[in-house]
Amino acid sequence: PTGNKDPFALRRNALGLARTLLEGGFDLSLSDLLRQSRKLQPGYSENSSTDEQLQLAALRDLELEDFVMDRLRGYFTDKDSNEQQFDAVLAAQPPSLPDFAKRLSAIAEFAKLPEAAALAAANKRIANILKKSGSEAAETVSENLLQEQAEKDLWQAVQTVAQSNSAKRAARDYVAVLQALAALRAPVDAFFEGVMVNAEDTNVRGNRLALLKNLAAQFNAVGDISVLA
Repeated sequence: PTGNKDPFALRRNALGLARTLLEGGFDLSLSDLLRQSRKLQPGYSENSSTDEQLQLAALRDLELEDFVMDRLRGYFTDKDSNEQQFDAVLAAQPPSLPDFAKRLSAIAEFAKLPEAAALAAANKRIANILKKSGSEAAETVSENLLQEQAEKDLWQAVQTVAQSNSAKRAARDYVAVLQALAALRAPVDAFFEGVMVNAEDTNVRGNRLALLKNLAAQFNAVGDISVLA
């Protein structure tokens, strides 16, 4: 190697791989391709490898994927993409690079909505609450435990959005998925204004946390919009 920043052209080759998948419209998993390419190398034998060697190989696969995605970050930045929006989509771990590009475009459109900033901030708040709560959240939301009108209204709104977005997500109509989130602005604001999540009753508290988990799932269906806050 010389003093060149990329003596073996690794960055150029990584970007070439990313662009081939992205611009060619190949709906293939980058992680699966990297893992398969390693297995095709001469002398590779999964049966003769120790658990430690297999774990190390898996770690290297992740490092390779991160390396390629870093090149893709520069690629989208050159196309005037926002780094926060890139990180929001990266957190969702899309199944392919063409799908990544669709999500990134949708996140950019979502950021233009007047409700975007408030919803991003709410999602960040929810993430912090759920992180601190540990495993207190109930597995499912029980309507019998919903006491305040604000939490009842929010639960209804979340179910409505989830139902309407199911087909949109399947069709990868991510713009429509994110636009539907705008309807959650008012019930989310009302919930945080009038409902105490950390109620003394453990069942009520667990139920409210479960509600927030369901809400977060809708917020993060395309990308982690809390990154935009």
